[in-house]
Amino acid sequence: MIRIPKPEQRREATEHLIELSGQNVKVCLQCGKCTSGCPFAEDMDYTPHQIVHLAQLGLIEELMDSEAIWICATCFTCHSRCPVAIDIASLSDAIRLLAHNEKDVGIEPYDVPAEVIKKEPQQALVSLYRKFSR
Repeated sequence: MIRIPKPEQRREATEHLIELSGQNVKVCLQCGKCTSGCPFAEDMDYTPHQIVHLAQLGLIEELMDSEAIWICATCFTCHSRCPVAIDIASLSDAIRLLAHNEKDVGIEPYDVPAEVIKKEPQQALVSLYRKFSR
């Protein structure tokens, strides 16, 4: 269920997200090119262009509760296809940061089992920590 804050709260939330991510979501054309190129769009509860639309509407709480921000692989396909150069990967990073700070989600690096640390490539572990650590 979508929780709709008051208009002023929504404007402030959008401005805060723009400042945090460095992405002006207000200029999005909603053309769908980001979604059509996203390799994980069909696995997301909100597709890339829907993420931007919710950000435009200031529905940040919905975005923080979504699975899409965790599924985003930050592959930058969306950014390369966007006619107004919105980097949705950076937007997802900013929303994940808000979720970490406000909802206490994520993992602590020491919670990862030692056998995983020994077996997995270092690059994968760094990506894991960057995306999911508190």
